[in-house]
Amino acid sequence: MGTRREFFRNALIKSLAILGLGVLSLAVPALAHADADYGGGCVLFSNNTSATVDSLRFRCSPAQQDAIYRDAPRGDVPIGSKDGWVASPRDMQSWAPLFWIGKDFYTNPGGGYLFNRLTAAGIEGFQANVFTGPSVVDGGPAWVLDYAPSPVPQLYDEIREVTPGVWFGYSWMRQGGGYALQLSFILA
Repeated sequence: MGTRREFFRNALIKSLAILGLGVLSLAVPALAHADADYGGGCVLFSNNTSATVDSLRFRCSPAQQDAIYRDAPRGDVPIGSKDGWVASPRDMQSWAPLFWIGKDFYTNPGGGYLFNRLTAAGIEGFQANVFTGPSVVDGGPAWVLDYAPSPVPQLYDEIREVTPGVWFGYSWMRQGGGYALQLSFILA
């Protein structure tokens, strides 16, 4: 009886050790294969969308986010449903998901249109046209999300693909012939 109990105990310990190593291996390779390190834990990963989103949300300062955006090419246009997160201001991160959870893109390589996904139910609202245009940030090419056809025509977003399948951008409000920054956000 004691031998049987010891066999099961050893088998359980080995199984838990393997499981623990498996969980650890999910986290460690991402840290070992950073593609762009902006310092202080602000890191982008071309093969790990979740780690990139986490880094942009919680580890990158607004100045680092600006540097990432400026360094990024326009990239590919998002196609299909993309989840969204507010990156800054940080105090919006906790309550923004009550109202906004992402965007549904109806696009092809040249652009198209989108609807924002609102509330946890994912209700589509606030249409925007999607096309290439100059960035408010630096004048370089970006994907413009122009809300002129929606009930909030003064809203204007721009995004760039910072790693494959992850877009970072800014939401602006048109005011007095210029633009006032409202927030930065991530799509993946």
